[in-house]
Amino acid sequence: MQKSTSNSKLWYWGVAVLVLLLASTYFLDKKQPKQYREYVSESPSPTGLKALYTYLKDEKNNVQRWRHSPKRLNADATKQTLVMAEPASMPDGAEMDAYKQFMDAGNTIILWARKPQGWFGLSTEPIDGEGTGKVLDRNGNEYDAILAYDERLISAPDDQVLLHDEYGPIALKRKVGDGQLIVSLFPNWLKNAELPEEDHVPLVISMLNEAGGDAFLFDEYIHGEKGTGAVLVLYPQWFLLIMFQLGIMAILWLWYKGKRFGPVIIPREETVRFSDESIRALAAWYMRGRRYQDSLAIQADFLKQIFKERGLSFQNGWTDFTAYFLQKGWQKEEADVFLQGLDGVLKKETISKQEYLLWSKKIDRVRKEVENG
Repeated sequence: MQKSTSNSKLWYWGVAVLVLLLASTYFLDKKQPKQYREYVSESPSPTGLKALYTYLKDEKNNVQRWRHSPKRLNADATKQTLVMAEPASMPDGAEMDAYKQFMDAGNTIILWARKPQGWFGLSTEPIDGEGTGKVLDRNGNEYDAILAYDERLISAPDDQVLLHDEYGPIALKRKVGDGQLIVSLFPNWLKNAELPEEDHVPLVISMLNEAGGDAFLFDEYIHGEKGTGAVLVLYPQWFLLIMFQLGIMAILWLWYKGKRFGPVIIPREETVRFSDESIRALAAWYMRGRRYQDSLAIQADFLKQIFKERGLSFQNGWTDFTAYFLQKGWQKEEADVFLQGLDGVLKKETISKQEYLLWSKKIDRVRKEVENG
C-alpha cells in the first residue's frame, strides 16, 4: 500500500512538471518574434514582401498567395500573373513543364532571381563591376537603383529589353506561347527594407504593368510553403506544442498503468514436447551411471553403421578405413592415430570422463565428415 502511494505521488509530480513546462514554453514562445523565410509575401520583416503584397492588394482586388504545385495552376484561365521572387530551389522537369503550359495558355510569369540560369532557357554573363546604380528603361528614362550583382542577362533576338545599365540587360520580356515571361536580376528591390530605397518603387511597378494581367498570384510554393502535404503548417506552433506534450503525458500514463505493448508471447517450451526427450534422458542416465565405455561403444557402432551405408565394409577392424581417410585428405599419421587410438580406447574396460569427452568429440567430428560426403 505504501509503495502504491509513493508511485501516485511520483505520478502527480510528473504531471505538475509537464504542466509547468507547457505553460512556461507557451509564454516564452509568445515573446519570441516569428521567423519568416526571405521573399515571403506575408513576412513583415526587412527581407519579406508584405509591403508590396499589401500595396497590390489595395490597388487590385484579385491578389492571392499560391502555395500549391504548379501542376494545379489553372491553365485554362488567361491574363493571370504569377510573381516568383527568388525561388529557393530549381523545380523538377514536370513542374517546369507546368509553368510553361501556364504561360502557353496566355498567362504571365514575372521571375525575380539573382541566378535565373536554368529557368526557361535563361542565361547570364559576368561583368567587370557591379554597376553605377543608373538604370535605363526602353524609352531612355533613367532611374537610380541598388545594383549589387555582377552579372547581366543574355537576351535573345526576339526578347524585349525592359531595363538595362552600362553593362547590359537587367530585365527583359520574352514571348512564350500565347503568354509571356518577364525576368529581372534584382529581387532585392522587392524587399520591405529596400523597396522604398532609390527608385525601386517605379521600377517594380513598371515591370508589374508590363504583365498587364487581371489577377496576381504570389508563388509561395517556390519557398517551400507547399499547400499539399505540409499539414503542420495548418496549425499554430503553440497548438502543436500542446499536442506534443499531451502525447508524452499519454505515454507516461500508459506506462504507469502497466499497459502491454505488443502481443503476449508464450515460451515454446511451455506448449511443445521435444522429440529428443528420450535421447536426453538416456544420455543423462549414462552420465549419472558413469557408463562412459558403453556410451562410447554405441557412438562407435553408429559410426560403423554410417560407413556401411556409404558402401564401406570392414573385416579386420577400424584400420580397414585408413584408405577412406586418405582419400578425404587426411595424413596417414593422423588417420593411424585416430583409428588405432579409437580401437584401443574401445578395448578398455573403463575410461575416465575426460577420455570419454575427448573421443566423443572426435567420433562426432568424423561422423559429420562422413555424412556430408
